[in-house]
Amino acid sequence: METEGIYLDNAATTRVDDRVIRSMIPVFSQEYGNASSLHHFGTQAREVLENSRTTLAECIGADSGEVYFTSGGTESNNWALKGIAESNRHKGRHIIVSSIEHDCVLNTCNWLAGQGFFVTYLPVDSSGLVDLETLKKAINPKTILVSVMHANNEIGTIEPVEEIGRICKKHDVYFHSDACQSFGKIPVDVNAMGIDLLTVNSHKIYGPKGIGALYVRKGVDIAPMLHGGGQEAGLRSTTENMPAIVGFAEAAAICLREMKSEAIRLSLLREKLVRFIFAECENAYINGHQVQRLPGHLSFSFHGLEGETIRLLLMLDEMGIAVSAGSACSSNDKSHNASHVLQAIGLNPFEARGAIRVSMGRFTTEAQLNIFTDSLGQALKSLTSIFSGNSIMNL
Repeated sequence: METEGIYLDNAATTRVDDRVIRSMIPVFSQEYGNASSLHHFGTQAREVLENSRTTLAECIGADSGEVYFTSGGTESNNWALKGIAESNRHKGRHIIVSSIEHDCVLNTCNWLAGQGFFVTYLPVDSSGLVDLETLKKAINPKTILVSVMHANNEIGTIEPVEEIGRICKKHDVYFHSDACQSFGKIPVDVNAMGIDLLTVNSHKIYGPKGIGALYVRKGVDIAPMLHGGGQEAGLRSTTENMPAIVGFAEAAAICLREMKSEAIRLSLLREKLVRFIFAECENAYINGHQVQRLPGHLSFSFHGLEGETIRLLLMLDEMGIAVSAGSACSSNDKSHNASHVLQAIGLNPFEARGAIRVSMGRFTTEAQLNIFTDSLGQALKSLTSIFSGNSIMNL
């Protein structure tokens, strides 16, 4: 079946909303001053910058002076871990992270381990939830930071961040959370959740790529990410990417306004997909928490066909449908390792290569989902007829 193109990989990146594009245009051509300049072009740019900072801060329940703009989620996560480690090494060199964090967190931890820090990786249960009792036992007097993502990018499971925040506060340990997948989709409140550092980015919420932010609670001791002209209160020196910052703030504001209705709509589409998979496909199973998951996110696999996932994705792509096998960043792994997330929830290495991630978004329609399910059924029948004598389709 040919389609004009159906995009179901919004967890990897999103189309920029037309309203966001319109908000950015004046910053390219009219309000283009350097926010550090003293003339009226600069003061105009500074006002735009601070208004954007305030907008973003309001979306997470923070003060505007606690939000620092970065180039994206990877930089924010690197800064959170390395900055806390550098400034607090005199207190201790122990860091705790979950075993299902994004690669940029895990690779940063590997680097820190080479600098003399000790990292504890928290296990998760079969649904991807962090074991809170293990966290309590892992914290010791040398622990300076706990980093657990708000929602997982591969399986969509939402972590119990409020409980984690309370545990960290009780033990006087900084708590960082990567909210790149959750921000703009479900409520995020840094005070209610007890979060000291929060990573967010733009391109997952219908904003431009190359812009993100790190929330740093007032009083948190963190080393600068970049040294230079003193921008971002001296913690991240470089000329601000003003068009991207304005687009990021507009994207965040739109998400906040539309969050409740959009979450309901996407949850209904997701549940429709779940019903199709279990009604029409034998040997199907869902990866991640059945209920405590992001509204438009679903990861699933088929027993016996895990080894054919890439072939299945390519068949769907030929039909004009874009889905993924997991994290987009993991496709850069030349060793073709199985997903560390899927292995952490108990799948074996073979099964951990065989997930399909469908992530719906603002521009996903029910009609598109119907085309996808029809196409998926056709592709699965084609695969099972080639590779197995037993069809997994109940058609």
